[in-house]
Amino acid sequence: MHIAPHDNQNKAIVEAENDLVPLNYFNIVKLTKGQTFEYQVPGYETCIVPATGTVDIEVEGLSYAGVGNRTVDVWDGEPEGVYIPVGAKVTITCTTDATETFIAGAKYDKVLEPFEVRAGGIDKVQYGSDDTKTHRKIKHILGQKQHDKVGRLLVSELFTVGQGGWSGFPAHKHDTDRKDADGNIIETRHDETYNFRFRPNHGSGVQILQREEGKPGDAYQLMDGSTIMIDKGYHPCAVMPGYEMYYFTILGGLSQRSLIQYFQPTHAYQVETIPGIKDMVAKFK
Repeated sequence: MHIAPHDNQNKAIVEAENDLVPLNYFNIVKLTKGQTFEYQVPGYETCIVPATGTVDIEVEGLSYAGVGNRTVDVWDGEPEGVYIPVGAKVTITCTTDATETFIAGAKYDKVLEPFEVRAGGIDKVQYGSDDTKTHRKIKHILGQKQHDKVGRLLVSELFTVGQGGWSGFPAHKHDTDRKDADGNIIETRHDETYNFRFRPNHGSGVQILQREEGKPGDAYQLMDGSTIMIDKGYHPCAVMPGYEMYYFTILGGLSQRSLIQYFQPTHAYQVETIPGIKDMVAKFK
């Protein structure tokens, strides 16, 4: 499902217990200097990531000062974030002229400890190639490095490298917990939510969602600020030539945190032709 760019007035874009992606939560909070925003999401662990601007964060008596160092846009520096335990009370205060801050969440039933992820702790991976039109970079904010400190939530930023090309290819899905005949996990249920940005920001792209192999799916035009919710199906996306694409990614697992992608049989052989893709897959743990 596509949610067009709009002023959400600091209200959740993907609310708790959403009918389509109940394992996800997503909000965008816009503040100016000195303004505060308070929130609490029972049943969901969350992660606060400033897209631009700097914020101070207070969570259950703990303070994290000066989170976020980007000014112009999401290409302007490295991301930072703070992990928020399930149901915790949080106050975000803007300390720069303005901030646009993402709040990502996943359904979980245990209360863990909060922690911060600074720019130096971001886990990066780059894969694909210009020749295969799949060149991109991923910055994991809550990724493999934080595996033992998080319940079900995975949070990343994905960038196309160069202008134009495909992302999320070979097409894959992760909508069912299932094993093969030998008991090996071959796919996990992870709901997924994206928020897209383009450089220049009048750029555009397309999100494909093919729910069944061999049958036509749906395609959504992506604009700067578009949100996509993915409940099931194969879901590659592409950006127009001449533009760079970014998307903020939220994954929430049903039964485990580590993501096991199932590559679409029609295109799975291309896993062997795209440089570094196996390293990319291994980072979603």
